[in-house]
Amino acid sequence: MPASQSDTPYLDALRAYAARDPGRFHVPGHKGGPGADPALREAIGPAALALDIPALTFGIDVGDEPTPFQEAQRLAAEAWGARRAWFLVNGASHGNHVALLALAHRGREIIVQRNAHSSTIDALVLSGLRPRFVAPELDPELHIAHCMTPEALDDALRETPGAAGATAVSPTYFGAVADVAGLAEVAHGHGVPLVVDEAWGAHLAFHDSLPKHALSLGADLVVSSTHKIVGSLTQAAMVHLGRGDLLEGEVVDRCVTLVESTSPSSLLAGSLDAARRSAAVHGGELLGETLRALAATRAAVREVPGLDVLDEQLAGAPGVFDYDPLRLAIDVRGTGSSGYTLARLVRERDDVNLELAGENVMVAVFGMGEDAVPAGERLVAALRGAVGALSEAPADRTDEPFAPPPPWGDLVMTPREAFLGPQEVVPLAAAVGRVAAESLAAYPPGIPNVLPGERLTAETLDYVGQALAAGGALRGASDRTLATLRVAVESR
Repeated sequence: MPASQSDTPYLDALRAYAARDPGRFHVPGHKGGPGADPALREAIGPAALALDIPALTFGIDVGDEPTPFQEAQRLAAEAWGARRAWFLVNGASHGNHVALLALAHRGREIIVQRNAHSSTIDALVLSGLRPRFVAPELDPELHIAHCMTPEALDDALRETPGAAGATAVSPTYFGAVADVAGLAEVAHGHGVPLVVDEAWGAHLAFHDSLPKHALSLGADLVVSSTHKIVGSLTQAAMVHLGRGDLLEGEVVDRCVTLVESTSPSSLLAGSLDAARRSAAVHGGELLGETLRALAATRAAVREVPGLDVLDEQLAGAPGVFDYDPLRLAIDVRGTGSSGYTLARLVRERDDVNLELAGENVMVAVFGMGEDAVPAGERLVAALRGAVGALSEAPADRTDEPFAPPPPWGDLVMTPREAFLGPQEVVPLAAAVGRVAAESLAAYPPGIPNVLPGERLTAETLDYVGQALAAGGALRGASDRTLATLRVAVESR
């Protein structure tokens, strides 16, 4: 009898193997616990160690078909409405690598939303695809990036007739949801598949009041970071194949295998099986409770002097088709301080740790099944205390607000050519006019300012430096202080 959504076939098979106390003449060396360091046994418990079982174990992922592992992936595809689903043990980053490797079977150029995750840029290096970047809509007041519009995608595809496909990000870090149906219609009108990095939206399929999820709107391949909201273990994710015929399951399967470990963690895969059951069977109830708690939390945050929140009123802004309410994005501009300082204060004063802090906005993330009422109350209390303590903190906001970032430099090499080709490290002052061999992404606003293969400009480097001086962070650079940069050595 086939497994149902209330079953966890893979996790059950792991538990049955451990319960038999078999002779473990295979890896890992801790042998299910006896060989583990005592501190590790105490930290994670004997049950977790007993379930740390290698791949290619009879009765789990090999043997009579369908194996428990195959059944678990089938149930995941069914739960999200996919043609096929794959468990990933290297996060949604693994999924983005898979997606671009799959698209590379169709051509050499690709349309990429510019505020893509760094793993998408890594995937450009791995695949060798040449990107045609499309700018997302930028909020001129909050200085945060929203989504790519169908109109922008249509223009890009018209200018890139040989494109192998297009990638989009939805939802964004800040909760903005793209017009995925419109993007899919445009992509399919040009005969190319649409990949959606829905890392922050694995929960969208399981509650009617949430925005519709990308697979249901026509996306051809969806990257889903299941651990972020739905509750699998960190680093556990999935990739889902849509119902269309523009991508072949066999090609995606080859790409999954190419970049996955040959020793995937059974603990991570087991957590995906369990998280799928939780979402499919109890997701509506759990999400309903979290949504009600978050509505109360938003109202309470608004009562803190100087604070506001982003909510469904954001929908309709350029690049925002809908809004995901499980992201609590807090507008700090009314405090006269920055998100950097407020995030530091709530951490130092109350051990409250936020997902993200920027110049104007901080982001708190809530999970599908957590007890969100006391969590929200703790957050609000910490915010109230931090705002009250601002008079004791040094001023951190300049008189002049951040201007929008300058235009990106020209792409003169593919990211792969720049990243893997001859390169050297030069002082910052000598980098202007050179071709970047690494990424620079400054917060605010979090859009990659420089990518491998782009010509470096003085304006962009000045902007990144200003963001760092204001308390921002720099991602992608070998030298996080920006004293030096890694640049390509161009042939003369």
